[in-house]
Amino acid sequence: MESTTVELPNELTQLLYRDNPWWISEPAPALPPNRRWLFEPTLRKLKDGLAPVTVLRGPRQVGKTILQRQIIQHLLDVEGVHPKRIFRVQFDELPLLRSISEPLLVLCYWFEEQVLGKTFNQAKRDGEQAYLFLDEVQNLADWAPQVKHLVDHHDVRVLLTGSSALRIERGRDSLAGRISTLEMGTLTLREIARLRGFGEIPEILPYNGLGALRRKDFWLDLRRLGEQHSATRDAAFAAFSERGGYPIAQARADRPWEEIADQLNETVVKRVIQHDLRIGERGRKRDPTLLEALFGLCCRYAGQAPGQALFVNELRQPLGADVSWQRVLIYLRFLSDTLLIRAVPPLEIRLKKKKGNDKLCLCDHGLRASWLGETVPLAPASLAQTPHLSDLAGHLAESVAGYYLNTIPGLNVAWFPQRDAEPEVDFVITIGDQRIPVEVKYRARIDGHRDTFGLRAFIEKAAYNAPFGILVTLNDMPPLDDPRIIALPLSSLLLLR
Repeated sequence: MESTTVELPNELTQLLYRDNPWWISEPAPALPPNRRWLFEPTLRKLKDGLAPVTVLRGPRQVGKTILQRQIIQHLLDVEGVHPKRIFRVQFDELPLLRSISEPLLVLCYWFEEQVLGKTFNQAKRDGEQAYLFLDEVQNLADWAPQVKHLVDHHDVRVLLTGSSALRIERGRDSLAGRISTLEMGTLTLREIARLRGFGEIPEILPYNGLGALRRKDFWLDLRRLGEQHSATRDAAFAAFSERGGYPIAQARADRPWEEIADQLNETVVKRVIQHDLRIGERGRKRDPTLLEALFGLCCRYAGQAPGQALFVNELRQPLGADVSWQRVLIYLRFLSDTLLIRAVPPLEIRLKKKKGNDKLCLCDHGLRASWLGETVPLAPASLAQTPHLSDLAGHLAESVAGYYLNTIPGLNVAWFPQRDAEPEVDFVITIGDQRIPVEVKYRARIDGHRDTFGLRAFIEKAAYNAPFGILVTLNDMPPLDDPRIIALPLSSLLLLR
C-alpha cells in the first residue's frame, strides 16, 4: 500500500481526535499516580529497545491500558515529546474499522499525513521520533503482517497491548526480530503495599536478572528481605489474601467485596467469554456454556493437575451431554490463551516423553472467589480462624506460586509428577542448565524431614543438576537442618519482583 492521500469517514476521524486529545491541547483522562513495575522496562524498550515493536500482554483489567496512557503522559510532560508525534488507537472500540482493508496501515498513514505532517522516516531524521500505541491490536485480522510492513518500511516505535497470548504469539513468526514481549500480571505484593499505603519494600531481582536465581545466597537474601520488612509484607499479604491482586480490588478497598466480585465477573470472565470467545479459529462456533463450566472447574482445581476422566465426568452433568476430551483440551487452551490460567507442563528431562497432566494455576485467587462465591484465606491469621479450609488454601497457595513464577520474564517453569520411585515436586524452575525444585507446604507445622522428601530426592539425583531447593511455607520459620533447602513463606516468595 502506498503512502498517498488517505481519507477516513468523518465519524472515525472524530473518534481518533477524541482518543488523542493531546493533538488539540485537551486534557487526557486522569490517571492513577501509582505505576506498575513494568513501567520503566516498557518505556526503555519502547524508546531504545533492539526491536521496533514492544508487546505488552496480560489478562484483562490488570492495567495494560493505564500503563500505556502513563507512558504517553510521561513522554508529553517529562520528555517534552511534541503531542503530534504520538498516536494511540484502541482497536476493540472501533467497529468502523471492519469495512476498511488493512485498517492498521490506513490509520497509521492517515496519522502520518494529517497529524504528524511528514513521513515517519523524515520525522526520525529530523530528531522527531513518532510513537504508535496500538491497544488490543490482536482483535484485527492479519494485524501482524500489517505491523511487519509498517516497521520494515517506516522508522517508528510501536507499543502493542493485548489480552490474548495465542493471537499475539501467532504474530511472532512474521515479526521475528522485530518484536519484544513483556507480560503483566495482577498486582505484586510490593505494588499492593505501595498502593494501600503500607510502606515500601526494596526490589531485589533486577529486570532480566535471572542469573541471580541460580545462587543460593540470593534466596537467603530474599528470606532476609521478607523478615526485615515483615510488618509491611504481612499487611500487603493480608490485603492480597482478602481481595486478590486485581488493581480495582485493591484501589477500591473502600467498596464491599461483593461489589468488587460482581465487577470482576463482568469485566474479566464474562468479557472473555462473550467477547474473546466469539473470535474462533476458521469460523468455528464456540460454546459459552461449556467455557463457563470449564472455567469453574479450573477454579475448583487450581493448583492441581486434574486428568481427562475428571474433566469429562464433571462437565457431563451441568451440560447434560457428553463432552469429548479433545474439545476440553481446545477450550483449556483458549483459557490459557486469555492468560486467565497457566497450564504448567510436566518437566521433560533428557528428551524423555513427559508423563502427567498440566497443573492449573489461576492468574488470581480473587477471580476464583468472585466466580465461585467462595472465599479461601491465605494469610496465616485468617487461615487459623478457618482451619477446615487448610487443604484448599494449600492448593491455592500452589496456584499463586505457579502463576507468579510464570510471570517472571524468561523463567522456565514446570512441575515434576511422581515417576516410579521418584516423588512429586510441585514446581521446577530451570535457568540455563541448572534446576531449582520448589515445594509448597502450606501448613502451620513443618516436619523438616517428611516435608522435604521430594526436594531432597530431586537434589540428590545428580543428573538433574539441582544444588539446592526452595520450601514455600505458610509462616516464617528457622533454617532447616538440611543446608541445601531454603524455607521461606509464600509472602516472601512474592517479593521476588
